Amino acid sequence: MTSIVADHICKSYSGKQVLKDLSFSLPSGQITAVMAPSGAGKTTLLRLLLGLEEADSGSVRGLDGLRLSAVFQEDRLCENLSAFSNIRLVTGRQLSRQAILDALNALGLSADALKPVRELSGGQRRRAALLRALLAPWDFLLLDEPFKGLDAETRRTAMDYVRFCFGRRSDACALLVTHDRTEADYLADQIISI
Repeated sequence: MTSIVADHICKSYSGKQVLKDLSFSLPSGQITAVMAPSGAGKTTLLRLLLGLEEADSGSVRGLDGLRLSAVFQEDRLCENLSAFSNIRLVTGRQLSRQAILDALNALGLSADALKPVRELSGGQRRRAALLRALLAPWDFLLLDEPFKGLDAETRRTAMDYVRFCFGRRSDACALLVTHDRTEADYLADQIISI
C-alpha cells in the first residue's frame, strides 16, 4: 500500500469553516495521530476519510481498494449481541473462536465475552468496540478517541494491544484522533495538528 494523501481539504457546515486547506500524507506502515482541541474538525476529518461525508474542496488519494475499519466516538455496538458476536460480525470465519476469545482476554473481557453488550460497563463496551475494529480485515484503521473512558491501566493495556495488532501489519496505516498528548506520543510515528 502506498501513502494516503490529502490535498487542500476544506469543509464547512452552515457557513462555519471546520477544515481549512488541510494537506497531509499518511505513510504506509505508520500510525499518524491528529491532535486538535474539541470542535476543531478531527471527527469531521475521519468522516471524510471514511466516505461518510464529502469535502467542499480538495481531494484524498490512495483510498481506492482499501479495506477500512474504524472506532467511532460512539461505540456503535449491536446491543443485543455479545462482545464476541459483535466481533464475529466483522471477522466472519476468518478468525477462529479461540483467536477472538484470546483477544477478548487480552483486553480483560473474557469473563463477560458472551454477555449482551447492553449489560457491559462503558469501559467494557469501549474495549469491545476497539477489538471489533482491530480484528476486522483492514488496510486503513481509523481510531476516533478510542481510549476515552478507560482508566490509566486499562488504557495502557489497550494501547499496547493496538501496537501489537498494528505491528503485524507493515503494509497498513492508521489514523488516531486524540486530544491526549500521551496517547499520541505513545502510539504515533507522526503527529498532525489541526
